[in-house]
Amino acid sequence: MLKPILKAVLLTGLFTALSATAADESAAKLDMEKAKQTASTLCVACHNADGNSTIAQNPKLASQHPEYLYKQLHDFKSWNGKPAERVNPVMAGMVAALDEADMRALAAYFSEQKLTLDEAKDRANVVQGQHIWRAGIAAKGVPACAGCHGPAGAGLPAQYPRVQGQHFDYTEAQLKAFRANERANDPNSMMRAIALRMTDVEINAVASYIQGLR
Repeated sequence: MLKPILKAVLLTGLFTALSATAADESAAKLDMEKAKQTASTLCVACHNADGNSTIAQNPKLASQHPEYLYKQLHDFKSWNGKPAERVNPVMAGMVAALDEADMRALAAYFSEQKLTLDEAKDRANVVQGQHIWRAGIAAKGVPACAGCHGPAGAGLPAQYPRVQGQHFDYTEAQLKAFRANERANDPNSMMRAIALRMTDVEINAVASYIQGLR
């Protein structure tokens, strides 16, 4: 008879192998050619075909974690008669004809594109932005942004998005939307709670620093 510890190890290994196989099979089923076509026709005007938007108000999607991209696409759409979790009339129209498989493939496609980096928008406040990014604002209970998004803004797959090199205008707008509770699809209200404690000046500084992150 197998000892309990050895049995547990073997079962864990089997579960891991089965999970990996399932993930590989799921990835193989994604219609990446269709996703590329969607990116080149539906997404191109606002985000560019490779996800490197040149419009500051629209986010860069290239190299973003597929889990995060899928969640956002999913949240923009109304499902089973329920209101969309993330309200945006433009994006609601864009995702209306996409099903879950389309969204997963599109998320995977953009995640594989190379991100183009930029420079900080306002060097006058980049030092303040850097401080908030690395150390937070202790007096207000604002945690360091790097704690979740990483020192270089690469984020953590399936949990926290990549923000490295994101447009200043987009980041600033999203932080203010979180603060005003106009965007409410953040897990456990985490970003809403943080942004609520930040002033316009502090948000501006962080957004500027993020745009120049390497």
